[in-house]
Amino acid sequence: MAPKVLISDKLSDAAVQIFRDRGIEVDFRPELGKDKDALAEVIGNYDGLAIRSATKVTPSILEKATNLKVVGRAGIGTDNIDKEAASKKGVIVMNTPFGNMITTAEHAIAMMFAVARQLPEASESTHAGKWEKSKFMGVELTGKTLGVIGAGNIGGIVCDRARGLKMKVAAYDPFLSQEKADKMGVEKVELDELLARADFITLHVPLTDQTRNILGRENLAKTKKGVRIINCARGGLVDEEALAELLKSGHVAGAAFDVFAVEPAKENVLFGLPNVVCTPHLGASTTEAQENVALQVAEQMADYLLTGAVSNALNMPSVTAEEAKVMGPWIKLAGHLGNFIGQMTDEAITAINILYDGAVAEMNLEALNCSLIAGIMKTISPEVNMVSAPVIARERGIQISTTNQEQSGAFEGYIKVTVVTEKRERSIAGTVFSDGKPRFIQIKGINIEAEVGEHMLYTTNEDVPGIIGKLGSMLGDHKVNLANFTLGRSTAGGEAIAIAYLDEEIGDDVVTALRDTGLFQQVKPLEFDVA
Repeated sequence: MAPKVLISDKLSDAAVQIFRDRGIEVDFRPELGKDKDALAEVIGNYDGLAIRSATKVTPSILEKATNLKVVGRAGIGTDNIDKEAASKKGVIVMNTPFGNMITTAEHAIAMMFAVARQLPEASESTHAGKWEKSKFMGVELTGKTLGVIGAGNIGGIVCDRARGLKMKVAAYDPFLSQEKADKMGVEKVELDELLARADFITLHVPLTDQTRNILGRENLAKTKKGVRIINCARGGLVDEEALAELLKSGHVAGAAFDVFAVEPAKENVLFGLPNVVCTPHLGASTTEAQENVALQVAEQMADYLLTGAVSNALNMPSVTAEEAKVMGPWIKLAGHLGNFIGQMTDEAITAINILYDGAVAEMNLEALNCSLIAGIMKTISPEVNMVSAPVIARERGIQISTTNQEQSGAFEGYIKVTVVTEKRERSIAGTVFSDGKPRFIQIKGINIEAEVGEHMLYTTNEDVPGIIGKLGSMLGDHKVNLANFTLGRSTAGGEAIAIAYLDEEIGDDVVTALRDTGLFQQVKPLEFDVA
């Protein structure tokens, strides 16, 4: 059955056609973006939801979204999506961070020109029939120092454009390496130095706990007298009250803001102040950008729904289509390992330790972690998936550690997971054979080779004669057919384990009968999703 996508905001016809060309059923209903009740009524019918900024994806909407797998935002900002609620629901949240990079960077440059030459006020004055040529004395950009806070995708383009204007560019970004700064032709500086030297300051960082009020009252006081500040990134990065005071005092010569702490900004402390340029969040508002992000979100959502490839997700590791092909069997193995150990563990888990060996250690470990953790957590809550599992594990206080190492044995690569409870540790390892099928290769430190089946039976016993025959005969007596059977032992006469791959699920009567023999220390039926 083809996936179904709802588009609840305005997207281009070309974006709609992308879904249809990929074989995805799509309903284009942009009126639903402003009608939350109507959206709630129909959202349960869809696997994907494509939006812009009008649609609010709230916990109440997600509660009704019983089939939803992905929300795609045509644009960068996802403030209109409750990402925590989406993660708990197991819904991937995607955005399109690259489709409007140039547009937003160009808007920042335009705002810098506007505040440098007081263009809006000069235009308004001239429209009013005044010829106040001497009133609007501006400054050149050439030779001035531009302080760029955040030198990522958009900030990097601003740096490039500013250098073309013959400006000196100083960049503050904790993630900017000296090598990258040299390649960009900018000076890498600490924030205090940028504040003290910059003639213009432009911000290009997301709004996080670390960046909120990065230009607060204290940092604004450190700025160079006569500085001009541009914010086309996110409201909340600048203390607007403190900035207004410094504008009135003359310490800050001007400001240009496209974003505000509260939007829509019908009133703001910056409004009406001289040499303050304000626009209504127009950073991405060009024909080219709107088309680019619409096409990008359609491609990303279609890729995920059809192939499992994850791009630009905010709550899930990205997995390319190429990675998905190679990693598919390993992702399944990780899920099976987690599911095995989850079904075997009755106590509360305090820690999950994951070891990646050999070839698998070079893969996308974040995605593998998510699959493994989901396998464990599904035994607690069947609705858990790769998106929601890490959130649930974190809420339960489970500590997760990952180790990777070079090939250390006969297998090209393997995964070993150990869970820790207050009473014990339990471990299992597995690999993927050349046929692409996952195998369990070690349980409790005992080597074994078992193919994963939908219905399985795990037993432990003392290594004495007659156990295998007894197990086989009792299963036969209960009309249970063995598809495969594997056993292993620690030492002769020591602990032995067996895994039986069965044709059908066994009932409680079979389990009880096996336990009543007194021959088995553990008898545990296991179920796996091998589809």
